[in-house]
Amino acid sequence: MAGTLFVVGTPIGNLGDASPRARETLAGVDLIAAEDTRRTGRLLQGFGVKAKLVSLFDGNERERTPELLARLRQGSSIAIVSDGGMPLVSDPGYRLVAAAVGEGIDVRVVPGPSALVAALVVSGLPMQRFAFEGFLPRKAGERRRRLETLRRDPRTVVIYESPQRVATLLRDVLATLGDRRVAVCRELTKLHEEVLRGRVSDVLGELGGAAPKGEVVVVLEGDHDDVAGELTAAIPEARALVDSGMRAREAARTVAARRRVAANDLYRALVTDR
Repeated sequence: MAGTLFVVGTPIGNLGDASPRARETLAGVDLIAAEDTRRTGRLLQGFGVKAKLVSLFDGNERERTPELLARLRQGSSIAIVSDGGMPLVSDPGYRLVAAAVGEGIDVRVVPGPSALVAALVVSGLPMQRFAFEGFLPRKAGERRRRLETLRRDPRTVVIYESPQRVATLLRDVLATLGDRRVAVCRELTKLHEEVLRGRVSDVLGELGGAAPKGEVVVVLEGDHDDVAGELTAAIPEARALVDSGMRAREAARTVAARRRVAANDLYRALVTDR
């Protein structure tokens, strides 16, 4: 009788986010296929779990899949884990899962943390409909062409990016899609968790050219046509904050963060209308 393949979500930072079921599954399987065996080894040590590990990463997934399939056919239970979060989401594991499904092998999921979902819900941007783009191409031309395909997409967009390229990505977004609202989320669930929210130009100013440290997820507002209407509606809100004692610049940023307007445009409207 064939074994079972478990897709197990693991913490993206805080070990306390691991579910009891995830710990039990990792302790009970015959083998764990890990993106990085050293990192997963430290995770298991933190759980007090001893298990046999084998590597499964982008560079060896094609060659490793037949070997793991053979073990599943022989009745072994195997868990797939990534370096953090849900496997297969911009991480290895798809080839093995697809092959197991194709052979009728039982595949089960043990849900867990996901940087994609965590960033989306903390961004403050609409999340009724969203698109996940994963990592965009590294080459500037290819990256901008991918962004161009999102120009008229009304859905919120979630992008994974390395800290070293976040500012470059935001500049490309500004050039191709305009000054939309964005949330740059780093080190989610960790000690130095931080979310920078605002217009792309505002967040670029906050970054000041420095690369943020840690893992980064960028959540980008979708396309909306009624920008002028949003600005008109935002002005009274910002003016009310100014009347209550808030500085115009701060009021503009506060209202812009929750409306589809640029903080600079709103600030200019406030000071011009005095």
